[in-house]
Amino acid sequence: SLSRLGRGSMGGMLALPQGKGPHHVGCTDVMVGHTQQGLFLRLFYPSLLRAGATEPLWIPRSEYCAGLANFSLWHRWCSALLSITIGSCRVSVSWNGPFKPRSGGYPLIIFSHGLGAFRTLYSSVCSELASWGFVVAALEHRDHSAATTYFCTAEAGREEWIPFQRVPQGQKEFYFRNKQVHQRAEECVRALRLFKDIASGKSVLNILHQDWDLSMLKGNIDLAKVAVMGHSFGGVTAVLALVKEPSFRCAVALDAWMFPLENLLYPEVPKPVLFINTEKFQTPESVAKMKRLSSRNSQTKIITVLGTVHESQTDFAFLPGKLLSRIFSARGTLDPNKGLAITSQAALAFLQRHLNLEEEFDQWDDLLEGVGDSVVAEAPFCRSNL
Repeated sequence: SLSRLGRGSMGGMLALPQGKGPHHVGCTDVMVGHTQQGLFLRLFYPSLLRAGATEPLWIPRSEYCAGLANFSLWHRWCSALLSITIGSCRVSVSWNGPFKPRSGGYPLIIFSHGLGAFRTLYSSVCSELASWGFVVAALEHRDHSAATTYFCTAEAGREEWIPFQRVPQGQKEFYFRNKQVHQRAEECVRALRLFKDIASGKSVLNILHQDWDLSMLKGNIDLAKVAVMGHSFGGVTAVLALVKEPSFRCAVALDAWMFPLENLLYPEVPKPVLFINTEKFQTPESVAKMKRLSSRNSQTKIITVLGTVHESQTDFAFLPGKLLSRIFSARGTLDPNKGLAITSQAALAFLQRHLNLEEEFDQWDDLLEGVGDSVVAEAPFCRSNL
């Protein structure tokens, strides 16, 4: 079987696969700063095995169930239903597990979530990448695009919640979303700066888990090997982050929603992007925008995973049961474990190439050319199409 499903502690409703790479995976939450301008992220990293490690909740708190219900315009009872059905699901990683040191450090991926999502809903792909020797920082954006999020004010114990916001009536969606995508890309850049600060020996306080000392990352992250990645709204965020921050060497965009990016920026994207699309989400206009980038950089690749829908690249793909998969329209025809394997192997092959890794991820290079069952490559733009 492609997946070693989570153990019995997962609760019956969600079986997120464990990472298949050689490393055990640990996980912690990091919040820095007491204002909205701080940062909030979930960190996935190679971990030492420790007896009695607990597994974190997939949905960290009930407020996120309410946020999901609100984002999807369901009734409030739906929030209670979600709490009952998925509120006890756990992720197969060691919560606050001991960090596994590595001389020379691990490559770093900053991950950006989609519209109406939050930091934990991509645990399957983030833990898969961490199991192959990456540190993955899954951001929770504060631009009102998360289902909900919060920050802790300087006043002890007080939280300020940031709800999901729809496009205000009378405002053009492009302008609203364009402002958000710029804020999101800037948060990706700030996250990278945070790791640079830690690497330089600055003392950075994690206000959520003071027992998980961020200084242990010092010397264990290779800041010459940094990529940015995201899904949907997060996919286009990753593309924009390449424009804003030269230290990002490449981007992996999962089913990118290209709409919010202004046309002026297309010529400015300097680095290669791997677009991994699902079969059911993209429009010809959106793919044409991706091809504009591939016409400027021959290393930019566009592949489509057959039998997948937009949610196939999120953890919702692993929800069993007709009711939930109908609620989240999370069912493609491709087995979700196979979809996750294709997505992560294509990403690893691309990252090997552009971060100059010494691994053997180039064994999956064929996927970048669309070779293999369930994956096809977009034909590149001819010059006459431009």
